[in-house]
Amino acid sequence: MALAAKKNIKKVVLAYSGGLDTSAIIPWLKENYDGCEVIAFCADVGQGDEELEGIKEKAIASGASECHVVDLKEEYVKDYIYPIIKTGAVYEGQYLLGTSMARPVIAKAHIEVALKVGADAVCHGCTGKGNDQVRFESCFAALAPQLTVIAPWREWDMVSREDLLDYLAERNIPCSASLMKIYSRDANAWHISHEGGELEDPWCEPSKEVWTMTVDPQDAPDEAGKVMLSFEQGELVAVDGKAMSAYQALMLLNEKAAAHGVGRIDIVENRLVGMKSRGCYETPGGTVLMAAYKGLESLILDKESLKYREAVGHEFSHVIYDGRWFTPLAKAQLAAAASFAEQVTGDVVVKLFKGMAQVTQRRSPNSLYSEEFATFGADDVYDQKHAEGFIRLFSLSSRITALKQADSSVNNDK
Repeated sequence: MALAAKKNIKKVVLAYSGGLDTSAIIPWLKENYDGCEVIAFCADVGQGDEELEGIKEKAIASGASECHVVDLKEEYVKDYIYPIIKTGAVYEGQYLLGTSMARPVIAKAHIEVALKVGADAVCHGCTGKGNDQVRFESCFAALAPQLTVIAPWREWDMVSREDLLDYLAERNIPCSASLMKIYSRDANAWHISHEGGELEDPWCEPSKEVWTMTVDPQDAPDEAGKVMLSFEQGELVAVDGKAMSAYQALMLLNEKAAAHGVGRIDIVENRLVGMKSRGCYETPGGTVLMAAYKGLESLILDKESLKYREAVGHEFSHVIYDGRWFTPLAKAQLAAAASFAEQVTGDVVVKLFKGMAQVTQRRSPNSLYSEEFATFGADDVYDQKHAEGFIRLFSLSSRITALKQADSSVNNDK
């Protein structure tokens, strides 16, 4: 960034986690942006009290003038997770999008704080190799394009944890981080992700130390557990018959599913920036919730509707992974999914057993399933003789093609 532009930055709102990177960013901003005021912003998206404990004090000790901790837990689940579930989005067939789906709600709150305090710029601690820089900055561009975006990892010359620790030590800024950090983790109400350490070698099996949220499926109870989820118009409204808020319901499902080792995946994914990365993800409650929703959906949507909804889900998985939440395309896809979800009302029972979440029961007042039609016994509603005409018409193009080929073969033999 040009020196003149840096001098115009008087107040910056930093997305602050309390970790090593953002602790170093605060003094770095003040030193490199002409003594600008730095205000810390922290989003509570359900990452846990341990990560948030003392975070305001840490920010002030690092040089921030103030720290805003914004509770986004209910908004995150209700306004972002639930709409995404309605799309059925799963990235590359496995990943339930736990990191990427939290980014738009965090970015929106970040901008709201920046506008409230009259900031000139917003700042994040994302590296230049990851997806999050694109996600956050795309959201910033859509919500407040007039604000300058500062990304220190693309500007400073520090390249390692040692560099950051030395930088803080030289300035007598306290930091509890050490050189012993093995894994890079990101947690919220939906999941926790793990990268780094032995996971950087895709041939290396994850050790027990990788997993932090779920019981090892091998150590899970030998007796299966069951949980009933109740939906109204595509949204979870009760668990085991008890009504509760969106966030409370997810927390309960996390607890129940984690105890049975449900929700672990180990994948190599394609990052938006062009490289592949290996990560382990734990999404216990989310795995149950997605399975239950799709189980109920299968009872309600007709073949062509489900086919289209699946196409929407596939496309939306890339939209949300790539950070395009605040776009006309995302709005249209979410609207399509919400339209289908209007009929998704009913109850689903999911069995939890040693890492598996299996739908075993489902019912809905909007069910298209008819035992009278599906039965193998005698019925008065379906004449099996009618199937012959249907099949002849359905396979007509294949029949015509075969006849043409046979005719051509005869003519060539003459």
